[in-house]
Amino acid sequence: MKHILSIIILAGTMLIVGFSCLSSKKARTEAPDEKNPQVQTIVPDTFILPRIPEIMKDPEERAKYLVMHYWDRFDFADRNLIQRPEITEQAFVDYINILGYVPKENVDVSVVYTLQKAEIDTMMYVHFTELFEKYLYDPNSPFRNEEYYLPVLQEVVSSPLLTEERRSRYGFQQEMSRQNRVGESANDFTYTVSAGQSFRLYDLKSEYTLLMFTNPGCSTCAAVTERLRESKELKDALALNSPTRTMLTILALSPDSDPEEWKAPLSEIPAQWVYAYDKSGEITKKRLYDIKAFPTLYLLNKDKKVILKDTSIEAIESFFSVR
Repeated sequence: MKHILSIIILAGTMLIVGFSCLSSKKARTEAPDEKNPQVQTIVPDTFILPRIPEIMKDPEERAKYLVMHYWDRFDFADRNLIQRPEITEQAFVDYINILGYVPKENVDVSVVYTLQKAEIDTMMYVHFTELFEKYLYDPNSPFRNEEYYLPVLQEVVSSPLLTEERRSRYGFQQEMSRQNRVGESANDFTYTVSAGQSFRLYDLKSEYTLLMFTNPGCSTCAAVTERLRESKELKDALALNSPTRTMLTILALSPDSDPEEWKAPLSEIPAQWVYAYDKSGEITKKRLYDIKAFPTLYLLNKDKKVILKDTSIEAIESFFSVR
């Protein structure tokens, strides 16, 4: 079940409504302290949103204030809250949603500040690093966002509060997350097609390249292949291909270097696609792409710069629907 958060930040009103498979409990607000409305005390055994100063009228400024003060009233010293996902994890899910309402630079500062607040207790710090990993890095998370996760990794890879094993894992994630970022050039590699010929990714002359890392015998890959095959937006883009112009190339690539396994689903791949495998295994050996799960989708432009990284069918269709 996907988490849904609706945020309305008006000049004098803020309404947050959160729904989650984790809990139906909502974050509460508390009446201001009449003597000092700016004081925001920690409230035990619950989660309460911060009070945004009434003097702030601009919606963007109110959103920025919220992401920086979101955890002000949360008791990071209370280890019991680790075992209360209806409080802590629910609040974290809503927090991740709110980050989308502020500029990236504010996100970076906010996530680091959140971790710094959690440093008051080692177990709570570990818990929050795990929550960031679960929601921003896990391939099954609907909130997956490596750009938001990178400042977290920058903070935790050298944290003395974590074991060497954890720091090593986060160091690997940092290395892989820095690869093929949106707006940067995708890593080049050699692929081999059924006729035995080998080509480089950068040799493809195409306005757009949809790169799909797939795996023989993967039922999810077969389902995604069928959805892409039936996509109106992709059909329309492929229809623009001609002898003088290649609007879109779909390259379905298996990083596995076993040609016999790779050939098995050959008949299921649409004829308009390029179906290939990594004969030398360089993608895996050189860690050229962070393939957390199959399939993994990338959209590249004509210069092989990344437009969409580890993306969804819906995002790809949305991109081509306005072309």
